[in-house]
Amino acid sequence: MRYFAHIGYNGFNYRGWQRQARGIISVQQVLEETISKLLKQKIVCIGCGRTDAMVHASQYFFHFDFYEELPKNFLFKFNKSLPDDIAIFDIIPMDGYPHAQLDAVERTYEYYIHTQKNPFLHSLSALYQEENLNLEKMKQAVQLLPNYSDYSLFCKSPNKNDSNICQVFSTSLFVNPKGDRIRFQISANRFIQGMIRVIAKRLLDIGIGKLSVEDFEAILAGKNIPKEITIAYPQGLYLSQVKYPFLPLPTEKYFNPSNSQIWNEL
Repeated sequence: MRYFAHIGYNGFNYRGWQRQARGIISVQQVLEETISKLLKQKIVCIGCGRTDAMVHASQYFFHFDFYEELPKNFLFKFNKSLPDDIAIFDIIPMDGYPHAQLDAVERTYEYYIHTQKNPFLHSLSALYQEENLNLEKMKQAVQLLPNYSDYSLFCKSPNKNDSNICQVFSTSLFVNPKGDRIRFQISANRFIQGMIRVIAKRLLDIGIGKLSVEDFEAILAGKNIPKEITIAYPQGLYLSQVKYPFLPLPTEKYFNPSNSQIWNEL
């Protein structure tokens, strides 16, 4: 039988989701080693996508196959055996063999920025000590993103991808009442490596006046090729929702950094 596991993790201590070379710890490795030990056979966990080193997921799915009924209290035992920075919310038996990565129809990411140093946010949000960011200009740039689909100039290595086409469904920019925390949200059918962190860095460049909204749109349109590609810090990025046509699950009941804040949409 195929099972979908609904999980969340703080990725700060990991080199991303994907299993790495020996001696480099990843979320996938920890999960596979733990579940294989509990079920007394080798289990492969197929994730809904990759996350980079130090990137988080407040909602993530992986599937695995186990041809027996799971042991009693397995969810409890699985969580108890995992480190504190990985949590299993649900394990869901599936009809047929749906694929955690290939059958996802929409993913949402959020990028968190704080502009005042805070020791409790250093691993959960990206610190950019910039005063008086032009949030209105940043909002204008965010609103342009769904108008374009070719994100070749918004990834680390565009020539390594089979396709750089992404259908962006929606984008939003939020700020807390104090104005020292910013949240950028983007939903699309797919993302290419580094895309959101490249966008986040360019939004920050707009906020400090280093890049104009017009130049940002010229990059989106492929009319202006940047001399270099820089990316925002990894710990500000969260995979926050993954949608499947057969698995409608909300995110609100689980931890999300935005839940502890009052956010005003710009």
